Amino acid sequence: MTIEQREVHLINHPDGMPAREDFAIIEATVADPAQGQLLIRNDYMSVDPAMRPRLSNGQQALNTAMMGGAVGQVVASRHPDFKEGDTVQHQLGFREYALSDGKGVSILNPGDLPVTLYMHALGGTGLTAYGGLLVTGELKDEENVFVSAAAGAVGSVAIQIAKIKNCYTIGSAGSEEKCAWLKNDLGVDAVINYKDGQLRKDLKSAAPKGIDVYFENVGGDHLDAALPRMNALGRIPVCGMISAYNTPGARSTGVTTLSNMIYNRITMKGFVVYEFNDMREQFLSDMTGWIKDGRMQYRETIHHGIEEAPEALIGLFTGENIGKMLVALKH
Repeated sequence: MTIEQREVHLINHPDGMPAREDFAIIEATVADPAQGQLLIRNDYMSVDPAMRPRLSNGQQALNTAMMGGAVGQVVASRHPDFKEGDTVQHQLGFREYALSDGKGVSILNPGDLPVTLYMHALGGTGLTAYGGLLVTGELKDEENVFVSAAAGAVGSVAIQIAKIKNCYTIGSAGSEEKCAWLKNDLGVDAVINYKDGQLRKDLKSAAPKGIDVYFENVGGDHLDAALPRMNALGRIPVCGMISAYNTPGARSTGVTTLSNMIYNRITMKGFVVYEFNDMREQFLSDMTGWIKDGRMQYRETIHHGIEEAPEALIGLFTGENIGKMLVALKH
């Protein structure tokens, strides 16, 4: 017995902004699981900025199902560790059904929380913000924190952690709707719409006591504006540089203020989420508590149907999403 399903394939390596023509929705079949395998019906797929570099650097092969995070249900199992009905998380997304040998598949027990939270605040997105800010950024209570792309999936978690730590918070975003959410719902102290065209001036005004930690998601003009505002011994944990992802050669706008790092002894350091796997238990405990007591809020931007997956990915880079971008699959 086989199941008919659809997959998202990359058919061109984009140089610059991806286009709908770079992707194809392909019909395929999936067989029943053999001994030691399980079959998963995907319910939600995760859409993340980190997927973008893989489209151009060759890590994502052409004409095969794209890889990405997903949450779904086990519909058939011949694997000793999984049973039908289990809710699972894995990296075999961008297809409606996934056949797996169990490697990289985790069973979720969401309880009374929405399962989609494990794709952002309680998942890799949240751990990225948590570890990046508290470990790489060495955040201390009551410091001054700037988060770029603060209305995105990672940025919105990072800036709320800073609020929980009683920090003065500054967030940038690219629309009035996003800025209003940051200010009115999340309680960010100072909000900047960088599309107003005066980022350096606005950041100087928003940071009268300077910046101790800049959580970097954007690069380019944002980094250029932040460096002169950094306090002595300031830290810049570099999560991403989304401004460069869709430019030819992935080059960001030039940064002219790096000399500020010298005498202010600023530390700028990149990080990746798997560095923080040893603190996952503490992260889940903290984040679950913050969500349940209302200190950690979230938004989801959801596209419906696997045919919408390319538009969802492109939408990340045109500023469509507030919070986490997801695709809900229709079955």
